[in-house]
Amino acid sequence: MDLSALTAISPIDGRYRNQVQHLDHYFSEFALIRYRVLIEIEYFIALSNKKFFPIKPQQLKALRKIYQQFTPEHAFEIKSIEKITNHDVKAVEYFIKRELDNLKLDKLKEWVHFGLTSQDINNTAIPLFWKESLENEYLPSIATLVLQLKKMSSTWKDIPLLARTHGQPASPTRLGKEIMVFAERLEQQLQLLQSIPYSCKFGGATGNFNAHYVAYPKTDWIKFANDFCSNVLGLQRQQYTTQIEHYDNFAAHFDGIKRINTILIDFCRDIWTYISMEYFRQKVKKGEVGSSAMPHKVNPIDFENAEGNLGIANALFEHLSAKLPISRLQRDLTDSTVLRNVGVPFAHTILALKSIDKGISKLVLNETKIREDLDHNWAVVAEAIQTILRRENYPNPYEALKELTRGAENISQKTIHKFIDTLRISRSLKKELKAVTPMNYTGLTAI
Repeated sequence: MDLSALTAISPIDGRYRNQVQHLDHYFSEFALIRYRVLIEIEYFIALSNKKFFPIKPQQLKALRKIYQQFTPEHAFEIKSIEKITNHDVKAVEYFIKRELDNLKLDKLKEWVHFGLTSQDINNTAIPLFWKESLENEYLPSIATLVLQLKKMSSTWKDIPLLARTHGQPASPTRLGKEIMVFAERLEQQLQLLQSIPYSCKFGGATGNFNAHYVAYPKTDWIKFANDFCSNVLGLQRQQYTTQIEHYDNFAAHFDGIKRINTILIDFCRDIWTYISMEYFRQKVKKGEVGSSAMPHKVNPIDFENAEGNLGIANALFEHLSAKLPISRLQRDLTDSTVLRNVGVPFAHTILALKSIDKGISKLVLNETKIREDLDHNWAVVAEAIQTILRRENYPNPYEALKELTRGAENISQKTIHKFIDTLRISRSLKKELKAVTPMNYTGLTAI
């Protein structure tokens, strides 16, 4: 069968393609080839700027058009060359040399890929598309979600909520604060993620500029490479490498996204639970079906889909971060196969963010149910009562409240107030204790 959304093996390129197909700008084979061409052209131009050979301004513009106007047809041409070379980067080199023939720059062809090994191209192309994918796709999506959570938190800042620790009723909290917990966690991890440099390797066959130095020993190749990587590509060049980048910062990126994904899994499970408790209802879309057998069902599928996609993403990010920093001696090829898959967990993460956004947009607060649960759990004010009694130096207040409430059923307002009436304390103190309710015993928050 021909490849299509229905015949693709991966759901990223099949079922979900319409949601993530824009990511092929960064992670497809076409994209990798285009970024390689970009690196080769910009390196060629950098050599010219270093006065190794002259390029006229109109030729400079034409050179950049090679990658700026790069098409799938050009990529197929490179792939056809690769069938002969059996080497993907060498095929890019030959393609660019053909383009130089067309631009009447054939006398400069041997400056293409001058002194480089294929990993100088791969280990700049891949960090570059990774950097651009994070900056253009991932970071804006996460930042938007954080803003959305903060808005929800502000809207619901005064909504009292029965807390549950160990799954059991606990001291009440506020819904807005519980949402803000996730906003703060995400924000802190985003700051850590954005502090990690986008590293690259650019230093010749084994990282020492052997070929460059033997040809031009008076040139400061280290400074040249540092300037090229930093000023032209916006990457941070690693100073001591083997043939390949050591991927430590790349691994840190994967681990950082994995931590953020774990926070999002936690969020999805909490919202899923609140929906199951009827604290939230969900907007119904006409024509949708929740169950093939039970017509009444409105399932929290968006949060479930997000959780599933985040789990798949994290499993792959875990392998990437554990594997890539390990390479035998100066180089083995295992990183090449693995790196071709970095777009897969990225795409699953973007899918999850889309699902979370969709799920949030369906939420309808059911304040009646929230208050009903609070009113059915008056035992949670026991902490408040025993703490105030401690303040008054009342004997054994904790034990007295424990005897009243622990494991007891049907603790109501009447039960609590009747207990307060038995205490040998002033009338004003009894009034203070009776003023505490599950609805107002929510403490302080910074919202």
